[in-house]
Amino acid sequence: MKPWLIVLIVIAVILVAAIVALYILGKKSQKKKEEQEAQIAAAAQTISMLVIDKKHLKLKDAGLPAAILEQTPKLLRRSKMPIVKAKVGPKIMTFICEESIFDSIPTKKEVKAVVSGLYITKVRGLRGAMETPPKKSKFKQKLEQIKQQRGIK
Repeated sequence: MKPWLIVLIVIAVILVAAIVALYILGKKSQKKKEEQEAQIAAAAQTISMLVIDKKHLKLKDAGLPAAILEQTPKLLRRSKMPIVKAKVGPKIMTFICEESIFDSIPTKKEVKAVVSGLYITKVRGLRGAMETPPKKSKFKQKLEQIKQQRGIK
């Protein structure tokens, strides 16, 4: 057998093994995520709150309790997360928000939020519908708009 054919066979076997390993890991992580979502849904409660501020902050800088910082994985501690500061009753609390709804949360407004512990999963407007902020246009879209305004092809 030629040496380049042996190299190709070895590479193919390694690729197949990597694909199988990724498939198995994906299935396990999907099961874990479904279990976590079920736990979050079981502990969910609706709270009305006045949103004071929202930012993407590192967990250390967010002002969350020490117990939460200890429970988070070390890699996640350094990454920025969506943090919402809100007044719930007489207390000002810090919440972690779901990334998908972070942009739709209005600041300086009162909202009803579905909260599980310190994690916000859903937000509804307290008085009527919530105003959704306009989506930010991307760099390519801005260039296209400028070209259209100037009549450039």
